[in-house]
Amino acid sequence: MLQRADWPALTAGLVTVLVGYTSSAAIIFEAARAAGASPAELASWLWALGLGMGLTCIALSLRYRIPVVTAWSTPGAALLITSLSGVSLGEATGAFLLSALLITLCGVTGIFERLMNRIPLPLAAALLAGILARFGMNVFTAMPQSLLLVASMFVAYLLLRRAQTRYAIPLVLLAGMLIAAGQGELRWQALELQLASPLWTTPVFTPAVLLGVGLPLFVVTMASQNIPGVATLQANGYRPPVSALLTGTGLVNLVLAPFGCFALNLAAITAALCMSPEAHENPQRRYLASVAAGVFYVLLGVFGATVGALFAAFPPALVLAIAGLALFGTLGAGLAIAMRDEAHREPALITFLITASGVTLFGIGSAFWGLVGGSLALLVLRYRR
Repeated sequence: MLQRADWPALTAGLVTVLVGYTSSAAIIFEAARAAGASPAELASWLWALGLGMGLTCIALSLRYRIPVVTAWSTPGAALLITSLSGVSLGEATGAFLLSALLITLCGVTGIFERLMNRIPLPLAAALLAGILARFGMNVFTAMPQSLLLVASMFVAYLLLRRAQTRYAIPLVLLAGMLIAAGQGELRWQALELQLASPLWTTPVFTPAVLLGVGLPLFVVTMASQNIPGVATLQANGYRPPVSALLTGTGLVNLVLAPFGCFALNLAAITAALCMSPEAHENPQRRYLASVAAGVFYVLLGVFGATVGALFAAFPPALVLAIAGLALFGTLGAGLAIAMRDEAHREPALITFLITASGVTLFGIGSAFWGLVGGSLALLVLRYRR
């Protein structure tokens, strides 16, 4: 039963979905167009992705009572934009199925979980802080483009934090929407509710596409998404059943791939929103935020045809500000855990700096390379000590 103290978790779920869609929905549109998808097929992609994320968030969070947030693979979508030229939609679907099968096998065999259990907590916390650093800075980099809106939200956040209210983030979001509406920046004119219809695409298994698209999609999703996703859970004090989570996301991905669900994975940035103290004062009840996010994901999947218009209604500065402010607590906690142990401090610092830099090598994002750099530093500095 929901209690009064649980209501901020519902808002955290809404902010999670808001940030997830507004930050990368445009990449999904471009990936679908690169695959030659029609508007109806694009709506099917959004239906499948929304349904997949929603069901996995709800089922896994309720099953394990931890805030499990899943997402589409944004680096994977970026990979598809450059890799699907000249590839038919059926061949692309075959690549989606291969990637989902490999992720499922990682979960069933337990290989990935054994690897993640060897990462020290300070490095996991530094990885999380590095991922979130850019979002914290966005609060201030967004001020020049919309000074009144973002500065007002920042001041409101400080005052509400001083008052020690659990509803700081919901009230800041409401204040931001009222200011944006007063400035005429909320654009609801193009919004029209329209249900999405799933469209089946028969997969075609072409060896060149499987190796050139499916295998890189799997590698990018695991390295750039699932590793920081698990690290986020660990850095917030949760001990997730990693193999079970991967198996669950992989199986749902397999079922929905013919409808356009190209890759599902554990989220990091949006997951942190559901694990912060602002989501719930009780860490054992924060799973309610991810359940709420799952419900919103399902709703957006059902109305996939109108998702673009919905999220275009919010000014970008508002989204950047509310995401950064909501992550302040988690970012600070991550830095504190990363730096408190002197034996791990320098490797954790290297992990943080590489991850925060945003560097990309060989198509793999900075989260993976931050973990590699920090592990290398730990090996060199602490070996046989």
